[in-house]
Amino acid sequence: MNAAAQNPIRGISLKLISVAFFLVMQTCIKAAGPDVPAGQISFFRSTFAIIPIVIYLAYLRSLSSAFHTENLAGHFKRGLLGILSMICGFYGLTLLPLPEFIAIGYASPLMAVVFAALLLGETVRVYRWSAVLVGMTGVIIILWPKLTLLQQGGFSAGEGIGALAVLLAAVLGGLAMVQVRQLVVTEKTATIVLYFSLTGSLLSALSLPFDWEWLDMKQTILLISCGIAGGIAQILLTESYRHAEVSTIAPFEYSSILLGIAVSYVLFGDIPTITMLIGTTIVISAGIFIIFREHQLGLARKAARKASTPQG
Repeated sequence: MNAAAQNPIRGISLKLISVAFFLVMQTCIKAAGPDVPAGQISFFRSTFAIIPIVIYLAYLRSLSSAFHTENLAGHFKRGLLGILSMICGFYGLTLLPLPEFIAIGYASPLMAVVFAALLLGETVRVYRWSAVLVGMTGVIIILWPKLTLLQQGGFSAGEGIGALAVLLAAVLGGLAMVQVRQLVVTEKTATIVLYFSLTGSLLSALSLPFDWEWLDMKQTILLISCGIAGGIAQILLTESYRHAEVSTIAPFEYSSILLGIAVSYVLFGDIPTITMLIGTTIVISAGIFIIFREHQLGLARKAARKASTPQG
């Protein structure tokens, strides 16, 4: 990143606004009701996200170049993993309170560390492995009351299924993150974002025969808004990383839980449980430690490269 691009305040601001737009997206899905199939939600999310993305790329005069790719199969793989994660996550969102959906979703970057080690051969030392284990312990604390009720067939058994669906979404999301790491070697960010929305739209449309609901006007507006908000959030998130280091921006992702608790209480009357708050605190602590560790390793790699560069 060049010096001109260094503007941490702008980067953090864009990140926080992107978090807010992602929350708008999730709130629209929640408000549309539990009867809308997850595949149909994913179709609206992917398809209408294309609108702000295309407008943004046209504004940058990079729309035509964004379609150029050297790894079409990689984009399809990333799209498949992403849309499966999206479907599982949206299904869980229709069954869970919004804050718990957000908190369980924090397992995704933890899973990305695991898959990067297993699939990409990245070196993960004891510090990050320990953070992953601690973070997953927090996820289990959040999940446990739901799973107990699921086993007992109690009133919240649906929430147990929803919690498992969001956890599966986090696993698939971790795999998608690994695929993105492979794509960025040859592909531009605009290309990755555009192809994800296109493949996500096409793949989610395949769920049409599986009982799509006839939407009323309110649901239609909410789901269109969900897609547009999701597209804007993607753009803002991408832009945020142009202005500051990942280690500076990433921790602000966790502001979503505070906003989620507030919105969920005001709009849906959901009150967070003690186990949810304890588990979330553990997961966030582990995530921030991993970000801090990545920052330390990045500094060490820069120092090593500088030391190995011949001095003129």
